[in-house]
Amino acid sequence: MSGGLNFPLFIIALGGWIGYIIIFFILWEPRILCRHCPYYAEGDAKVVHCYANEGFPKTVEYNPAPMSQSEKAQMILALLIFVGYPLPFLIIGGQFLLLAISIIGITTWFLVLQLKICPDCVNFSCPLNRVPKDIIDEFLRRNPVMQAAWEKAGYELS
Repeated sequence: MSGGLNFPLFIIALGGWIGYIIIFFILWEPRILCRHCPYYAEGDAKVVHCYANEGFPKTVEYNPAPMSQSEKAQMILALLIFVGYPLPFLIIGGQFLLLAISIIGITTWFLVLQLKICPDCVNFSCPLNRVPKDIIDEFLRRNPVMQAAWEKAGYELS
């Protein structure tokens, strides 16, 4: 049951990952990523209504400006921790089949994200976003609050 780890280490590792997931989705991700998304701006809603985090509570105020470089770096770091945290424990526990399955799952998740989700996402400043610039420009032209915030941050419409 404990994947080759002694039980206390297993509980510490699992507790650490669950704690990280809670902190990430409730506190960290909304602060660095979600608050820059147009879905987050939705009226008086107390929860997020998007396909990625449907129903999660809004814990910070909406910011129409693009993500800062620091926020982008934090997002990449957060994702690396999220997907990478269990891997050393699988290695330590000698769970190489689960390690291989995890790596295949992570790779598949990332490919689906990049090929199916990120090309259509309206959170344009996310470091994983793949929406073409001409579509971003057209979206911003139709959203003057976002357009002003993005131009103030140095973005230039083509």
